Amino acid sequence: MTAQPLPDPTARVREAARERGLEIEIRESPPASSLEEAAALRGIAPSDIVKTLVVKGKGDQYYFALVPGDRAISWGKLRTAVGVNKLRLPEADLALAATGYERGTIVPVGSSTDWPVYADERIRGARVSMGAGAHGHALYVDADALLAAYDATVADITDPIDGIRGDLPRE
Repeated sequence: MTAQPLPDPTARVREAARERGLEIEIRESPPASSLEEAAALRGIAPSDIVKTLVVKGKGDQYYFALVPGDRAISWGKLRTAVGVNKLRLPEADLALAATGYERGTIVPVGSSTDWPVYADERIRGARVSMGAGAHGHALYVDADALLAAYDATVADITDPIDGIRGDLPRE
């Protein structure tokens, strides 16, 4: 049986945010061919686009990793933060089954399962943009409010990506 996205994902995101007292904004988001282009279209720094990655642990255990757009998961740092020896990115169908969202749209808000959230420390203090559950949409949220609403573990879990500048000043 192939996993299918759950119906009306942006409505699910809005409802889950409301239930947690989390103020969000969902906007239409045109396609972009690069992180820099996506950031320019959204009027934010590349580091303020946050990727939500689903990470698979042992058995049926999954985790969300919130990663600034200009950075990549450091597997060693993330394993240390989670306290496990093995983690990996699951296949797209497993990520969909674990969250109800397709890759490129994944967000902890409204996920079909509340997996533990691990966030890179660099997103604190920012208003960030991330997946909104559906292609062509982006969610905007205060990162600190998101971290509190999901009782996220905040740690250094990333490394820089060569050639990507995410250090543009925040307004």
